[in-house]
Amino acid sequence: MKKVLSALFSLFVIAALGVLAYFNQQFVMLQINKLKGMYFVEKGDEAYQELKMNEAIRFYSKGLSLFPGHYDAWYNLGNIYVVYEDYQSALYAYSQAYKYNPKLMVARINYGIVASEKLGDFDGAIQQYDNVIGTKRKLITIPYVYDNKVSYKENKAIAYYNRGVTYKLKALYTTDKIKKRIYISKAIESYENAVKIDPNNYDALFNLGLAYHSYGDYRRAGKCYCKAINLEPMNYEPHYNLAVLLRRLGHYDDSYEEINKAITLITALDENSTIQEYVAVVLNDITKSVYKDRERRKQMQAVLDEEKLRLEKQERKKNKGFFSQKHDKKKKKKSKNKKESLEDIETSSGVNIIDGKVVETEDLDEAMIETFGKCPSIRYFDPSQKDFEYGE
Repeated sequence: MKKVLSALFSLFVIAALGVLAYFNQQFVMLQINKLKGMYFVEKGDEAYQELKMNEAIRFYSKGLSLFPGHYDAWYNLGNIYVVYEDYQSALYAYSQAYKYNPKLMVARINYGIVASEKLGDFDGAIQQYDNVIGTKRKLITIPYVYDNKVSYKENKAIAYYNRGVTYKLKALYTTDKIKKRIYISKAIESYENAVKIDPNNYDALFNLGLAYHSYGDYRRAGKCYCKAINLEPMNYEPHYNLAVLLRRLGHYDDSYEEINKAITLITALDENSTIQEYVAVVLNDITKSVYKDRERRKQMQAVLDEEKLRLEKQERKKNKGFFSQKHDKKKKKKSKNKKESLEDIETSSGVNIIDGKVVETEDLDEAMIETFGKCPSIRYFDPSQKDFEYGE
């Protein structure tokens, strides 16, 4: 009897499912297509991981035609189109990815980068970055299991940084001086926010310094360049930009030291001969400025010395006698010694010594990083600091 009832129940369930399938044919087909689509997407993932891009496109396209809501497939497809420089198709794929998953911020960020840097759609890119910045998510932290706080902050920092880059490009391409200044100020605001979230972000700090430099805020520009040097001592860019800034401010000796560091790093690490030639031209200009500045200082010193001798002669006339003459000789000798001391300091300018010691081979890299990581010119931009050294 139990077997009969069990069989009848099974038949009833099958019949019920058949009736549901008959009256919900569209739903059933959607589920079947979804399963088929996921199969093709999985095949696309395998091809994507093996860098078989053409196969990946074919499988993803087939899978998405059956299951359009698979946002990860859309995102990967967008990345592949970028590789093939099909930027319009990439934007469409990224837009579909965040359409089906609004929390997929990386798709919006990639959309913005491609729109801005490849297609010149600056406003479209800024719209995406603003969306990422303005999106509020519930932060969940489960120790050793799940934590979305870090990724959330990282995405915001990246969005702020790229927003700054986009406004910098807008400033570069406009001829309107007022608009250019507005765009640079917005770039500064974006970079500042990126640095607040991630204080050790070299790219954000360097570009913030560059934006301040363009805006005419040399004090903040110098501080940013020094911080960038602190973070990446062996990168020539902040040394070069700091040299240009110091030359503009008339600190020619310090400018000469920084441009020397820049050209040393370019020669050692960069094979781009065009950059080497350009920086060499700047080095030549700075060297001339240093020479002219020293000549000007010598001329001024000569005028001061002449005036000092004239006053001394007047003083001797008023105070004749052995004591006065003896006193004058001592003053002359002291003045001469002081002048010789100043000349010795000037002739030693530009000599590179690491703490007055010859460095052994195994310590050379560390010593170079320490030397190149110093930023003595921070005193011009932040008087509270005598020096800004690598590792502080």
